[in-house]
Amino acid sequence: MKAPKSVYVCSECQYRSPKWMGKCPSCGAWNSLVEEIEDLPKEDLKRKLVRGSVLDEQNPAMRLEDLALPDYMRQSTGMKEVDRVLGGGLVLGSVVLLSGEPGIGKSTLLLQISDALGINKKVLYVSGEESRGQIKLRAKRLHVKGDDLYILTETNIEKILAQSDAIKPDIIIVDSIQTIYHDQTTGMPGSIAQVKAVTEAFISKAKSEGISILLVGHVNKEGSIAGPKTLEHMVDAVIYFEGEKQQSYRIIRAIKNRFGSTNEIGVFTMGDRGLCEVENPSEMLVSGRPINVSGNCTVCVMEGTRPILAEVQALVAKTVFPVPKRTASGLDYNRISLLIAVLEKRLGLAFCTQDVYLNVVGGLHIDEPGADMAVILALISGFKDIPLPEDLIAVGEVGLAGECRAISNAEQRIREAARIGFKKIVIPYRNYEKLDSDDYGIEIIPAKGIFDILKLFKKAE
Repeated sequence: MKAPKSVYVCSECQYRSPKWMGKCPSCGAWNSLVEEIEDLPKEDLKRKLVRGSVLDEQNPAMRLEDLALPDYMRQSTGMKEVDRVLGGGLVLGSVVLLSGEPGIGKSTLLLQISDALGINKKVLYVSGEESRGQIKLRAKRLHVKGDDLYILTETNIEKILAQSDAIKPDIIIVDSIQTIYHDQTTGMPGSIAQVKAVTEAFISKAKSEGISILLVGHVNKEGSIAGPKTLEHMVDAVIYFEGEKQQSYRIIRAIKNRFGSTNEIGVFTMGDRGLCEVENPSEMLVSGRPINVSGNCTVCVMEGTRPILAEVQALVAKTVFPVPKRTASGLDYNRISLLIAVLEKRLGLAFCTQDVYLNVVGGLHIDEPGADMAVILALISGFKDIPLPEDLIAVGEVGLAGECRAISNAEQRIREAARIGFKKIVIPYRNYEKLDSDDYGIEIIPAKGIFDILKLFKKAE
């Protein structure tokens, strides 16, 4: 029998190469090839594949009409914002991957969730990075009692599963998956082979015994989850924990969820006693708005089923360099370049001689086209140095011809703006025609294009 040989596997696309290369020829990723040991020679693998198959009578193929609809049982995590992102709670037998930058608050969030779940459920908290004393100190700071919370500091998957068999927990939390290793798998902890083997073991445990498992995943310098890309495909849900460490706001969102929507977000603030839920993020994001200052406009975006108000700020300053600078924080850079080109072509505003700096207050990232009208208003206000009315809010998508296109959930956005206290709202004319009522407690300004909103600046002058 031939000895096992090594092969280099791309962590992004699983391309296999007999030798190491700096750039993956399949997906083009740099420094993504990681060495793995093939345990089964090709000759044995070929004989295994061509060997006669055996019919599995316990798991036969069934017609779609004969399949029964599953009844997914959910349990609350004790935090409404997390339940919202998960689609109503933690599904029994599911595996959830939580990722975020170092120091963002992942361990704090999971320890608080463990405290809430430990009231009615048995929780096993596995830490491969901290000692028992460190976890106890953080639990004391967060006032976590954990009546039915068990702490295990271990990195061997066999010992972790053995402790799970002894304790019989309802939920297992692992911090982090990159520190756990399998004795029968080659490679260092965190390598492709180790991460895949450990994750498969946890998934098998969750599905066979109905245990909900929360895994913590590190991120690399590019901001994506470290390890093989297949890790995200293996789990049931992938959740990102976002925010600036220098700010108190944290946002949690799902980029994959087999049991719910991926459009919902949860908002938290980081305090002395851990993470606190923000049930009304609109008031938080628009509080402290400057008055009589140019370049500010409020927008209402939809995050799943929740309308959220955010403040868009634009600073337009004359440049002394031949190529003006463009900076966007919380907005898509390419979309900003498109909107600036529309203003230059349709309104004749010479942004080619101006530096443009755009920012969304609160660390929120907006990728919805419905924010175009607010960005346009902020840019014109900053260019002309004319403040917009402080009680004005704008929504709408802007096309290349300068037209204002219809958006979804217009009535819900109008009601949210009126609830917060705004008196005027700019919406697309197509949405204005379809409104069921004229009495929303707010003045509605319909706009067919960017030419219609110039009237707002004439009034301001």
